[in-house]
Amino acid sequence: MTRGWLVRSVAAMVAVAWLMPGSAAAQEAASAAEPTAFRTPWGDPDLQGVWSYATFTPLQRPAEFAGRELLTPEEVAAQNLADATRATSERRGELSAERDLALAYDQVWWDRGESTGRTSLIVDPSDGRLPPLTPGAERRLAAARERRAAGPFDSWADRPLQERCMTYQRVPPVPSGYSNAYQIFQGPEQVVILNEMIHDVRVVPLDGRPPIDGRIRQWNGDGRGRWDGDTLVVETTHYRDDTTWRGFPGTRDLRAVERFTRIDADTIEYRYTIHDEATYTRPFTVELPLVSPPGYVIYEYACHEGNYGIANALRGERVLEAAAKRAP
Repeated sequence: MTRGWLVRSVAAMVAVAWLMPGSAAAQEAASAAEPTAFRTPWGDPDLQGVWSYATFTPLQRPAEFAGRELLTPEEVAAQNLADATRATSERRGELSAERDLALAYDQVWWDRGESTGRTSLIVDPSDGRLPPLTPGAERRLAAARERRAAGPFDSWADRPLQERCMTYQRVPPVPSGYSNAYQIFQGPEQVVILNEMIHDVRVVPLDGRPPIDGRIRQWNGDGRGRWDGDTLVVETTHYRDDTTWRGFPGTRDLRAVERFTRIDADTIEYRYTIHDEATYTRPFTVELPLVSPPGYVIYEYACHEGNYGIANALRGERVLEAAAKRAP
């Protein structure tokens, strides 16, 4: 298998458009002057590379860890071992038929990372839980559940975006079972962020230009970046009216603020804060690991719209409905 065409084209675009004569010498000089600063040839902090945000640490703190921010080393080791063997052939005999089906894959397909050592990815509020929903959000969530219960397979529009191969992780991301990686490219006035899952690409301007026209709404919003010292701050707005964030309701007022700070050769400190006054009673902040896995390669994610899966799912539901009508 080869790298996805999108990765190659974005890399080529960055190389051709932004590399300047003498850049290698400039980078060498910068490295000699500031050996730990990780600077680009034009002086910005260097965030480029492939970065994994894989972890099975839950977004929200489970009830069993209420009041605890951190796990003990023994708990971390036990959780890592349990996850590394959750779908191995040696353990499949322990699984019920329902659990075996829910796992979907055997162990070789999962790439869920390891525990961060925290009990939740949410670091603010301090309880590690999502803030309460507003009354309006509660009503939207209840209505969405009713629609799904009434006709989850009535139309392609009833199926989630990831099943329709349109977008998956969303912006900002929450880790899933595999393909939890960013590839970051930089130029003096832009940062390009490729998300491995369904190969979404964000081109984030750094030149102070205003956001897109307010009438234009996108599933993953419209991002604008700036440097705050050595931290890249990306503020994303202009989400669609019917957007959701990892299954939770959102609105066009959703605003995400991400902060990327490189702290060593293999680590970026990555935090983001979600603001949506129409959905949550207060903002909340998530902290994710961004680490550089040795030898990690991003391959093409070949999900595409119009795939046979969704057509067959709808066709299967029509067959079940017809059988139910024939039943005495």
